[in-house]
Amino acid sequence: MKVSNETPTRSNPNSLTIQLERPLCFLDMETTGTDVERDRIIELSLLKIEQTGNEALKTVRINPGIPIPKGATDIHGITDADVKDLPRFEAYAKGILAFIEGADVVGYNSNRFDVPFLFYSLQRAGINWDWKAINLVDVCGIFKIKEERTLSAAVQFYCDRDHASSHTAGGDVEATRDVFLSQLAKYEDLPRNLKDLALFSNWGKEIVDMAGKFAKDQDGDIVFTFGQHKDKKAKTEQAYLRWMIEKGDFPKDTKDVARQIFFHKSNFNFHGNKRN
Repeated sequence: MKVSNETPTRSNPNSLTIQLERPLCFLDMETTGTDVERDRIIELSLLKIEQTGNEALKTVRINPGIPIPKGATDIHGITDADVKDLPRFEAYAKGILAFIEGADVVGYNSNRFDVPFLFYSLQRAGINWDWKAINLVDVCGIFKIKEERTLSAAVQFYCDRDHASSHTAGGDVEATRDVFLSQLAKYEDLPRNLKDLALFSNWGKEIVDMAGKFAKDQDGDIVFTFGQHKDKKAKTEQAYLRWMIEKGDFPKDTKDVARQIFFHKSNFNFHGNKRN
């Protein structure tokens, strides 16, 4: 992974009062927009804490291959001129995967934004990131469940300081780390293992697809999270599943989930023929 800014591994000064079965990787990024399929990553920061407590920060700036809208530049300050001579995401993809693979991932609003963005970016680069093998903890979810605030307010609330480096990937990823560790110290009732904490931070719903169109309910059944069938068990809505697969504008992994449910329930293929 080529990096524009790398902080050497050092001992983490914060008290990590949580059980780590694998490394913990904090994630933050700046992008051309908010569409996880069509927009692209401009800057990516990863901060990994090993089970020993040592940590390493890696930041990379990327040429997105598409124009950066003024609205996005107004937020993070990165222009087309800043990235025009930099490599595309594909040049970093293998190194990024090597850095995060096997680590649980923590971010701020990451289950709805950063993690799907990274997943689809790696997928476009021909790389499969097995996110289902790890735990995904959303600090924003914990914060909203407990306090309902923004990242800057979270830094002020939990860390008693201003978030001066807001909307820089490196600044935000370190702020996310600090808020997360402060949450663990403040809320004694939070789960102390990453699997349960990941579930808690996602409002008790297990992630099924990166686009978040499906989730698991308390019975362990897959339900819709959107539209007229929101919160209904997907296996009971065959016509809707079929529409998602054949005509709906959904990512491949979302359609794969729909197919698995549809064919598990139905005895017919998509051409109306009975399957053997």
